[in-house]
Amino acid sequence: MQAIMETAFDILYLTTVIALGLAMIRGSRGNRQFRLFGCMAVVLGAGDAFHLVPRALALCTTGLESYTAALGAGKWITSVTMTVFYVLLYHVWRQRYRVQGRQALTGAVYVLAGLRVALCMMPQNGWLGPDAPLSWGIYRNIPFALLGGVVVALFYRSAQTAHDAAFRWMWLTIVLSFAFYIPVVLWADALPLIGMLMIPKTCAYVWTVLIGYRAMKRELGEKS
Repeated sequence: MQAIMETAFDILYLTTVIALGLAMIRGSRGNRQFRLFGCMAVVLGAGDAFHLVPRALALCTTGLESYTAALGAGKWITSVTMTVFYVLLYHVWRQRYRVQGRQALTGAVYVLAGLRVALCMMPQNGWLGPDAPLSWGIYRNIPFALLGGVVVALFYRSAQTAHDAAFRWMWLTIVLSFAFYIPVVLWADALPLIGMLMIPKTCAYVWTVLIGYRAMKRELGEKS
């Protein structure tokens, strides 16, 4: 039953975010903000597929233990693509609120993203083995959480200042995604049921993509 339900959920998630992303790229009409948002959604779905597809195969065949290396490699790739996702979201913020300059802020975003990717590349993570160390799971997620925190603060403040109803909950989707993700990093190995928090975390990302898609349909539709 777990295999069927989880696989169905993952297929629905991946097809939804990738389809919405492609629709945004095609329907952006040259609008850089929404084209970026579409690319961001495709990166999210394509990156997660590297982990979720092997997981679905494992659940439906011989079990997770038989796919340790594939699952680890998928998590590795997903860790990098999620970092790219937040960098793209930062640039969506710049485009939406017409932010100019602020090179120091952009530099900080790229430093945090680069540090996150560099930590993900370290062999001490043990991605392909059965006993990945918790300590490195914490190390690589520190700059990631800081990056997410920066993006949360930017969207919260800008949406409030601009009275941007379409993006007023963008900050909350990111907060929720981290709130559900961090316990999984810390305790999922000891308490496997904690891993179920990845479902609401995934739903938070779908909400993120839907915010952008609905804003595009409304704002570009009004201009046609």
